[in-house]
Amino acid sequence: MTPAKGDWREARRQGARATLLATAWEMVREDGLAALSLRELARRAGITTPTVYAYFESKNAIFDAMFGEAAEAFAQTKVEPLDTADPHQNLVADATRFVEFCTSDVARYQLLFQHPLPGFRPSPQSYEPAVRAFELTRDELARNGVHDARHVDVWTALMTGLVDQQISNDPGGDRWSRLIDDVVRMFLAHCRNEP
Repeated sequence: MTPAKGDWREARRQGARATLLATAWEMVREDGLAALSLRELARRAGITTPTVYAYFESKNAIFDAMFGEAAEAFAQTKVEPLDTADPHQNLVADATRFVEFCTSDVARYQLLFQHPLPGFRPSPQSYEPAVRAFELTRDELARNGVHDARHVDVWTALMTGLVDQQISNDPGGDRWSRLIDDVVRMFLAHCRNEP
């Protein structure tokens, strides 16, 4: 059975969008998010610059699609079962996954967590997986007795701080990522001892 004309066109459109996004990811991993050029993207993808606009209305639309892909990949890491029934160890494992996810792809981390692109805000649709992932983090913290919104903010600052230090000062190493267990213990002790 031959696919309907509309189905074929949509499959072709989705394939072209996927190719452009894969090429855009290659480019930002090489030269950073701010260096993404639609002209160079078109050249590398083997199309003309106006053809890029047939698939994405703007550079920010490309970043939005990239953000959506990155947020979904992050959300997927959060739903994988953890290895232990101990809430403390699960929090350590969750933190370790976060740091590994972030340090494994600096451009993706920057797009998701640092907001380095002036004027870019992800659409609600692209942002939704990030919200889902954050709710799973809140759940993991709650299983460890952490409910105060201030403590949740401290947690996110600690985790991104570890990532930033690792990326900036020991890329490919573990100088800061090996501190995760210490950070979790200190954080939980602080939360439990604060009135």
